Amino acid sequence: MIISQTPLRISFFGGGTDLRSFYHAHGGAVLSTAIDRHVYVVVKRRFDRMIRVSYTHTEMVDRVEDIRHDLVREAMMLAGVGPGIEIVTLADIPSEGTGLGSSSSLTVGLLNALYAFEGEAKGAKELAELACHIEIERLHHPMGKQDQYIAAYGGLRHIQFHSDESTDCLEPEIPETNISQLRSRLLAFFTGQSRSSSSILEEQQARTAEHFDILQAMRDQTKRAVDMLRHGKFDDFGRMLDDAWQLKRQLASNITNPVIEEMYTTARSAGALGGKLSGAGGSGFMLLFVPPERQDAVRAAMSGRMELPIQFERRGSRITFHTER
Repeated sequence: MIISQTPLRISFFGGGTDLRSFYHAHGGAVLSTAIDRHVYVVVKRRFDRMIRVSYTHTEMVDRVEDIRHDLVREAMMLAGVGPGIEIVTLADIPSEGTGLGSSSSLTVGLLNALYAFEGEAKGAKELAELACHIEIERLHHPMGKQDQYIAAYGGLRHIQFHSDESTDCLEPEIPETNISQLRSRLLAFFTGQSRSSSSILEEQQARTAEHFDILQAMRDQTKRAVDMLRHGKFDDFGRMLDDAWQLKRQLASNITNPVIEEMYTTARSAGALGGKLSGAGGSGFMLLFVPPERQDAVRAAMSGRMELPIQFERRGSRITFHTER
């Protein structure tokens, strides 16, 4: 039996520039961090030749090709895993529409566990590349590449996407005390809404040329953000999150809505310097940058909204249990 553990993520700057429609021509970059909320994949040999897959539904099939869960099916086919297997997926947070990169974390975790089941260890770079291949090339999901890389590598990363399809997943040289200071200024609250990001990303890709200047500005914010963290300019970082949100909400029609706008305005009035939705938009968790002395006021203003405590996760996808039995 194999168990993999793969982190979810929050993205600070540059989201949208990891879409091929932008980075192929102009190069993209994001600043993201893995967080201490995870997706787990359990892979176990069965005594018969059936395939059982358990997630929010349960499937029992004879052939890999008959599996309805597309990520499980494609990961099994890519890893060369056949019948006589049981796969269970679990998550710390419901996976649909939270904006925390759960589908890519699941894909990376599936690949890690399935290759380990076959006796093959894959490194972070290869896991990220294979996950991108499944989600973008094989399944044609309208998405970028940041989620797969941050899930595979973990940590706080400045990820750069180049026109030749190469990717640099860099760990900035930021003092550990500064990373702790950043974490202590972040609050996240659930908007109460969840939805698929596909329609937002499809519109965003279709309008890439129209929004070139916006996307370029969002990409360039990533380097400035790293410099701010390196030099301890935390409030500047928080205010630039607001700048990023004002840019991001222009990229597609459904990124924001009246509920999200009211929530954000309330948080800002209570003392948040900036914030944004984590993910493509339209739903999920709102990330806020709040100085410590204003956090009680912001929490009071967000009364009734579920808060997600945030800790950073240094490790990417890993095998936490492995037995031959």
